[in-house]
Amino acid sequence: MEKYTLFWFRRDLRIEDNHGLFRALSGKNKVIPLFIFDQQILKKLPKSDARLEYILLALGTIGIAMKKNRCSLGMYHGTPQAIFKTLISTWPIEKVICNEDYEPYARDRDASIKSLLEDHQISFETYKDQVIFEKDEIVKDDGTPYRVYTPFSRKWLHHFSENELPYYPSETLLDKLADIEQPQLDLTDLGFISSKVSSPQHTFNNERITAYEATRNFPAIDQTTRIGTPLRFGTLSVREMVRKSAAIANPTFLKELIWREFFMQILWHFPHTMTQSFKPQYDRIEWRNDPVEFEKWCGGNTGYPLVDAGMRQLNQTGFMHNRVRMLVGSFLCKHLLIDWRLGEAYFAEKLLDYEMSSNVGNWQWVAGCGVDAAPYFRIFNPTEQIKKFDKQHEYIQKWVPEYQEMTYPHPIVDHKFARERCLKTYKAALNA
Repeated sequence: MEKYTLFWFRRDLRIEDNHGLFRALSGKNKVIPLFIFDQQILKKLPKSDARLEYILLALGTIGIAMKKNRCSLGMYHGTPQAIFKTLISTWPIEKVICNEDYEPYARDRDASIKSLLEDHQISFETYKDQVIFEKDEIVKDDGTPYRVYTPFSRKWLHHFSENELPYYPSETLLDKLADIEQPQLDLTDLGFISSKVSSPQHTFNNERITAYEATRNFPAIDQTTRIGTPLRFGTLSVREMVRKSAAIANPTFLKELIWREFFMQILWHFPHTMTQSFKPQYDRIEWRNDPVEFEKWCGGNTGYPLVDAGMRQLNQTGFMHNRVRMLVGSFLCKHLLIDWRLGEAYFAEKLLDYEMSSNVGNWQWVAGCGVDAAPYFRIFNPTEQIKKFDKQHEYIQKWVPEYQEMTYPHPIVDHKFARERCLKTYKAALNA
């Protein structure tokens, strides 16, 4: 009887340079490709989540390539456990292959799936695909994880210089796909409706990378690459991005990709940081958590135009400029004394490029409670930030057109008062 290999797409929604897919297609078995809409994840999402539309669009692109080889990409909705029980009772499966996922939920899920498959004498193989270095590949000489970015990045670059990046030509092996019809799904099948948010368009090219350091801090000129979403869902290969970045003399963009891997290894080694401060003494802070002020921050109605512009851009597009993300995060934690976890959860709901490790890492950075964090006494002045990064008010005018009108709200809190209150509150917690 012919045996099959299942390839499980997850955070790698492309057919080109896909490590796990390449391994599956290089084996002796025909390959059945599938994607699972995990109901445990979907039930936590708003019913008009643009990320689902992005995933479906990416799956559609994959599906077109599959159909040329008389194969359909299976789309399933349920718990991975239930889906795999059905699949292994349907076809003679010899192995399941996928690419590694490093978040705490994914690790637990994969351990559960591996156990289920082993009970049926089916092997479960995972491969590194969404990062250049994973887990314990970049650690201190004594084997412990780095907690500071700079030495991590130095060792990352050293390892990178000594190892040529592989390319996995999975797109050349699609004739190994199984000629099998599988179910297709759309938004309605999943119980969702259209978000009306446009699918993000990345501009990952040499010109953007070369100019990145000079342009990245000015939100009005919109010269960032917008590759956060393709990175998150794997519609672009991280190896391609790193290869191009390293070939250009300007290292700033490459350093941002290294920051992403730094936060990934922090979450891998310290999964408790998903809900707890890396520096435990910061969990003693007495957050005010005023619900009215939090709602005004969410809606972009704080009376601070650059903060409000960022939040409105997020709410309307699922994206916020990186420089502004730092300001709105700092403002929530330090001006309003609202717990970073509330801000992190709001970003998790709204950001198209939401990636847990980076989101948690950056929120803890602005709150002062994470690894290599900004010191707690570093408090951005929202007015001075305008002078530095939006002097002509172009970004503000786009997202807060009424900012000079009588209808625009007064500042939710005085900057000087908020700064002094923050310092007093943080000091009380850290000295307790």
